Amino acid sequence: MTPNRTATTENFPVASWLIRPANRAPIMAFYRFARAADDIADHAPIPPAAKLDRLEAMRATIAGEAEAEPTSLALREAMAARRLDRDHALDLLKAFVRDVTTPSTATYDDLLGYCAKSAMPVGRFVLDVHGEDRATWPASDALCAALQIINHLQDCGKDFREMGRVYIPDDMLNAAGLDIDVLGGTRSPPALRTIIADLARRAEALLAQSAPFSAMLRDRRLAAEVRVIQRLAEDLARQLQVRDPLAERVAHSKPRAAWLALTAVVA
Repeated sequence: MTPNRTATTENFPVASWLIRPANRAPIMAFYRFARAADDIADHAPIPPAAKLDRLEAMRATIAGEAEAEPTSLALREAMAARRLDRDHALDLLKAFVRDVTTPSTATYDDLLGYCAKSAMPVGRFVLDVHGEDRATWPASDALCAALQIINHLQDCGKDFREMGRVYIPDDMLNAAGLDIDVLGGTRSPPALRTIIADLARRAEALLAQSAPFSAMLRDRRLAAEVRVIQRLAEDLARQLQVRDPLAERVAHSKPRAAWLALTAVVA
């Protein structure tokens, strides 16, 4: 089982000190809800049917049909207090249901479709919390999809070994003559390195689309956080083009992350 993450151990900032205090509470409620759902989907000893039952209890609670799950109830109350759209939370749950029912990814378009449920609702929720114009959604979606792809590449070996889950598209593996078992190794063969680098370049292209995002935002503190996330993601996308996530953990050291964040904030 993948160890539980917290807001402080994620690869990218979650409601950091840059966010206005009044906006942190609903964002953290959404984060705790997402983390609870993720832990259900990733908890190997639970049979798939039981996982789906628990995710359905979360959906019913968000929808106001039950009060069965505490993180969902807390998020529902936070959304009601701010009159926020519950569809973001409901869309996110669809991604976790997919994780339980469909452990592989057919094509790159399929991967982007997964990102549309697993990542884009998070960015849209944060924007709604801040009262930002929904015209910013396409740039946010591009950033969130890039972050999700980067996370999948970072964890591709662990996801396969611990959960039998594969986010690298099947058609890319098949075209290279590779089986998914290659992800269980301790080093990527050249053909897999080529695929990982290709996906990292695609994430980099999405980041080029999201580059103007921070300048679109009215809330300057949110804009600063977006700049930090953008900078961290750009650096990781470059690293994943030349480093092997099966052989090593491709992540920022704390000093490098702090430096990248500082230069982004100052900018």
